[in-house]
Amino acid sequence: MDEEKKELNGEEKEPDSEQEEQELFEHPDYEQELIDIIRGDLPLEQKKERLQDYHYNDIASVLERLTPDERKRMYQLLGAEEVSEIFAYLDDASDYLEELSPESAAHIVQEMDADDAVDVLEDLDEEQQQAIIEHMDEESRRDIDLIQSYEEDEIGSKMTTNYIAIQRGITVKQAMRSLVEQAADNDNLGTIYVLDTDETFYGAITLQDLIIAREYTDLETLVTTSYPYVYDHETVDDCIEQLKDYSEDSIPVLDSDKHLLGVITSQDLVEVVDEEMGEDYAKLAGLTEEEDLNEPLLHSIRKRVPWLLILMLLGLIVSSVVGVFEPVMTALPLVVAFQSMVLDMAGNTGTQSLAVTIRVLTDENLTGRQKLHMVFKEGRVGFCDGLILATVTTLAVGIYIHLTKGRPVEQSFLASGCIGLSMIIAMTFSSLTGTLMPMFFKKIKVDPAVASGPLITTLTDMVAVVTYYTLVRIILLNIFHMG
Repeated sequence: MDEEKKELNGEEKEPDSEQEEQELFEHPDYEQELIDIIRGDLPLEQKKERLQDYHYNDIASVLERLTPDERKRMYQLLGAEEVSEIFAYLDDASDYLEELSPESAAHIVQEMDADDAVDVLEDLDEEQQQAIIEHMDEESRRDIDLIQSYEEDEIGSKMTTNYIAIQRGITVKQAMRSLVEQAADNDNLGTIYVLDTDETFYGAITLQDLIIAREYTDLETLVTTSYPYVYDHETVDDCIEQLKDYSEDSIPVLDSDKHLLGVITSQDLVEVVDEEMGEDYAKLAGLTEEEDLNEPLLHSIRKRVPWLLILMLLGLIVSSVVGVFEPVMTALPLVVAFQSMVLDMAGNTGTQSLAVTIRVLTDENLTGRQKLHMVFKEGRVGFCDGLILATVTTLAVGIYIHLTKGRPVEQSFLASGCIGLSMIIAMTFSSLTGTLMPMFFKKIKVDPAVASGPLITTLTDMVAVVTYYTLVRIILLNIFHMG
């Protein structure tokens, strides 16, 4: 009755089960809907209209569930321009291009933004690339050649030639006419770039400002002449922070003579940042480069083995240092069981500081004072974390040794106190190392992500071992004569 009253009063009935709650947030199954449309018996024109109601990404996601013949029929139905938009959302479009004739593939690729076209072509073998490029129009070939002329780490390799440019000195009406003419081939409309009389980059106008401007408005008053830009041969690492700082839908890319070559769109920027994060993560994990889900076994092994060999050699150094303290272990075997605890906490602390430092070092404008402040801050964090964990360790391990090993209370807490003190020293050192080492590598122009991780692990292990067993020898064996 209460529920009926609520419904009569217009109150929403709260879900009374997990199933009902899930139904509230249920999303349509677009993939199945698309497959039903493609395989259905609707007239072709009606089928095309229905497909155009869906986002390109949703259509791209169903391609693998279709047969080659179904895909080809869909391509013919939608046309090369629509299909090129769909292919832009694929992680690997090469498999689908290989199903088509070079001429059909060329029609699709030349409709794509130049940077997307380059990405698609690079997944094909050289013979297939050439066969497709030969069937492309001159302008598309020129754009692809331009982007392929840059090194992979240069910003020019990430740009697109899809942009709108107008001449300085024209009227608002002329600018609108030029915009309409170019919009047929270039759909990055949010920002219109203005070129000077010598064809160099002059500034930019937002589409909104141009639309609301009166016909008698002087176009010059709408131009932002201090608009940000990057150079084509700048490296991604050098200018990625600058690109992220501006919340623009696109940033122009210029050559050394200030001629406009292309733009970096916000979508390109997201992809670049994602690639950089993936590369840094791979390097921190001791990989030479990122791995792909479907990558062949031998490729994955080739990427992992080099650093593993280096880490094995560094591990031998740590093992040899441990061997120096063999007399201490023999005299007091009890302490060996807690060695891994000290090493693990030191390693974890160093890794945390390393991750924080590498992230901060992406800011090229970081001053020496700020770096020094960060070193002291991380040192204090490591010391305080060590102090907290050492207090817990001293109490917990002291009780554990007393109850399970039958040691007197004072000996139990002497041993646990020695472990705790080792932890404080090792964690403080690890925090400082995790901060200073990437700064050092950055200073000598070595990628801190790829060099710091493995070395920090070895250094922190070595310092933790030396600290731990030295304190055990001095405090437990030499001063209190435990054994």
